Amino acid sequence: MDLQEIMKQSRFAILGDTLNPDKYAYKIKQAMLDHGYTVYPVGKELASLNDIAEDIDVIDLCIHPTKGLKLLQECRKPFRCVLIQPGASDEALLAYLEEHHIPYLDGCLLVGLREYCK
Repeated sequence: MDLQEIMKQSRFAILGDTLNPDKYAYKIKQAMLDHGYTVYPVGKELASLNDIAEDIDVIDLCIHPTKGLKLLQECRKPFRCVLIQPGASDEALLAYLEEHHIPYLDGCLLVGLREYCK
């Protein structure tokens, strides 16, 4: 799935500090909501991806890689793709995604909004 396809999805889980206006997770959450996407903030607002009532299209990692990996490992919900924001990746996370054949993309939802949601 490329960034353009990701932006065609509707339900996003944003993992990170979505309560602090200085953090990118907060900025991404607000921008996605402003563009009409369904957003589930995980990390500070919801403790787990499993707390989301409906299926998820995209999991957006805007969180320390160790915390993101833990949340992914605990996830029992179906989803289509993981988007890894700059700085949210490490070798262990990538190895987990590869080992479990989880589709992922290094990218940024803010760029996706700017490029594909005008």
